[in-house]
Amino acid sequence: MAARTAGFTLVEMLVALLIFALLSAVGVGVMAYAADNQGVVQARMDRLGEFQRARGLLQADLAQAAVRRVRGRDGAPARNAFVGRTDGAGRGGEPLLALVRRGWANPDGEPRASLQYIEYRIVDGQLERASRAALDGAATGTPQVLLTGIRAASIEYHHRGQWNRGWAGGAAAMPDAVRLTLELDGLGRIEQLLLLPGTAT
Repeated sequence: MAARTAGFTLVEMLVALLIFALLSAVGVGVMAYAADNQGVVQARMDRLGEFQRARGLLQADLAQAAVRRVRGRDGAPARNAFVGRTDGAGRGGEPLLALVRRGWANPDGEPRASLQYIEYRIVDGQLERASRAALDGAATGTPQVLLTGIRAASIEYHHRGQWNRGWAGGAAAMPDAVRLTLELDGLGRIEQLLLLPGTAT
């Protein structure tokens, strides 16, 4: 009886190819899942970064707020030193927040004040920040978009031991703190407590 020559039969080759194909399919699936998951994680990290940058700028503005009324383009003084509404749309065309902040950097030594007028608005689901070139009688410049994907927003103001939905403190008062609640795409509901000068940290 003749001895069997070394090698693989056709059936063995087909089985090996089938196993290799199955392993390759599983490997491709795992790699695709990992790539998709990495994309989701990166998108979430980018979203968190956008939120943190917006929050940081808002906190910096509020932490340096000054009790100072400004004058409009018609020369009339504002009723309040600090403007605060309950939502982004505001009433009567007024912004969500409007204030004067200290510490406006002036590296070129221009003949201007170190105070700066700032406005925050929520327009079409975006948080916008705008400023004036001068405190009084100037129009606000082109707004900077800080945060996108805002589904809803509410804001409260702490003063004299209680929270209020709106703010009308007059010419010589500011709230102690602001509580801003946002519903954001990809992040859900986020509540932030932002302190103003003179409050405990």
